[in-house]
Amino acid sequence: MNVIRTTLSTIALSVATQALSCTNFIVTAGASADGSTMVTYAADSHVLYGELYRFPAADHKKGEKLAIREWDTNKYLGEIEQAAHTYSVVGNVNEYQLTIGETTFGGREELVDTTGIIDYGSLIYITLQRARTAREAINVMTSLVSTYGYCSEGESFSIADPEEAWIMEMVGKGSQEKGAVWVAIRIPDGCVSGHANQSRITTFPQNDPENCLYAQDVIKFARAKGYFKGESDSQFDFSAAFNPLDFEAKRCCEARVWSGFRKMNAEMDKYADYAFGTSDERMPLYIKPDHKVTRRELTNIMRDHFEGTAMDMTQDVGAGPFGVPYRWRPLEFKVEGKTYINERAIATQQTGFWFVSQMRKSKAGGIIWFGCDDANTSVLVPIYTSTTDVPEEFAQGTADMLTFSWKSAFWVFNWVANMTYHRYSYMIEDVRKRQIQLEDEMDNAVEEMDKRLATTKKDKARTAAANTFAAEQTKKVVDTWRKLGEFLMVKYIDGNIHPEHDGVFDRTRDGNPVSPKQPGYNEKYYRSIVEETGDKLLMR
Repeated sequence: MNVIRTTLSTIALSVATQALSCTNFIVTAGASADGSTMVTYAADSHVLYGELYRFPAADHKKGEKLAIREWDTNKYLGEIEQAAHTYSVVGNVNEYQLTIGETTFGGREELVDTTGIIDYGSLIYITLQRARTAREAINVMTSLVSTYGYCSEGESFSIADPEEAWIMEMVGKGSQEKGAVWVAIRIPDGCVSGHANQSRITTFPQNDPENCLYAQDVIKFARAKGYFKGESDSQFDFSAAFNPLDFEAKRCCEARVWSGFRKMNAEMDKYADYAFGTSDERMPLYIKPDHKVTRRELTNIMRDHFEGTAMDMTQDVGAGPFGVPYRWRPLEFKVEGKTYINERAIATQQTGFWFVSQMRKSKAGGIIWFGCDDANTSVLVPIYTSTTDVPEEFAQGTADMLTFSWKSAFWVFNWVANMTYHRYSYMIEDVRKRQIQLEDEMDNAVEEMDKRLATTKKDKARTAAANTFAAEQTKKVVDTWRKLGEFLMVKYIDGNIHPEHDGVFDRTRDGNPVSPKQPGYNEKYYRSIVEETGDKLLMR
């Protein structure tokens, strides 16, 4: 009996932990600079250990069962019929370059089916093993929950292949009725979309199967539950019925989509009030970018903290004297009986893993650019979809959320990130230099590997080359990041800044360290001290 177990961590992840987590962007082939379809995903959770999942292709005997364990908790849910043949999967992409990502929007609590045995995580990884295209994936996913029941809350899925990209939103029917209600919208070629823990599908075409698929009872079910009372079915709004907007949804979820959209189309600034939570004029589900989007640009969008907007996390008092764009949880806090929020940006400290997948029409195949921890302070490694051996640094079992290891990419990136948070405005400059250097080098390496793979005819030789490439690039990135951490420790020890040039620290003629800089704090911070302490610290 096979087991679908998407993480080896034994830490239980609660649904509450996943709330207000994860961000996806989708770029269709016609909107990308190189003609590839792209999907981003940040799997954000405070207890999710970042690793690269791997499912080999396999043939299965008739009657063989597949045991299901919930992705968030590792809880055994039941078993289902195994498929006769399953496809090779690395991360969230399979050998046919099908990619699936997700964000949880919760929805209505009464619609959680506690009797179902398919959770959203298992749904993703089972489908990647059984479907070759986005349309096939939609059929597989909806058939699975119809047959076995859906035990998760409301979910938005990014589903894409080299030809098409879709958003599908799904909500369970509660414990009294098996299955789920759902709507899937095809993103028009030349457009981009995104979602971040808030249902984004509103009204939809009900007679256009080329571009919209949906559960036949979705409107009838909503009427029966009292979620929709419109006179005409054409007025039905999926989000309004199953995940109505409120201030928190706009400010903590939709704002992330807006911040990414505005980097791809400057006209999206007109929705700033909506992102700020003060307007009800919703953003569109998808937009046409004002330029062709590159993979590097999409990578940097995943590093966003609302810089350059009214929500810029580096500018308010919470950023401290070093402009730290992070706010430690909880997300909400109270002062004198009033509730306030911390901004929730695309880039966040609690990311387990993140990726940018490229589904390409190249003979070399697709690539999942994969990384661990905070997107802002980590680097993505190119892993070809023909890869069958996961590099040790990303492999399941190398470490876990409570076991540190220098062999683990997750822990090395966390080590550097947590060091950077200490003196962010200075240290991030050093991090950026290394990121750009590595990303430039990997772009060149991919260009050469593409040529090699495109001219290699034997499958075994192609796989061997892809495996070697993944191992070499991963080791290079993790080794570089470990050395970066050592460099940061020396350069910024004890609040000082030791001068250096090109990574070499300055010394006197006698070989001793040159006296370090001691820049102290910025004027804004010093003024806040004087305002609070008055003459207490005044030099008399």
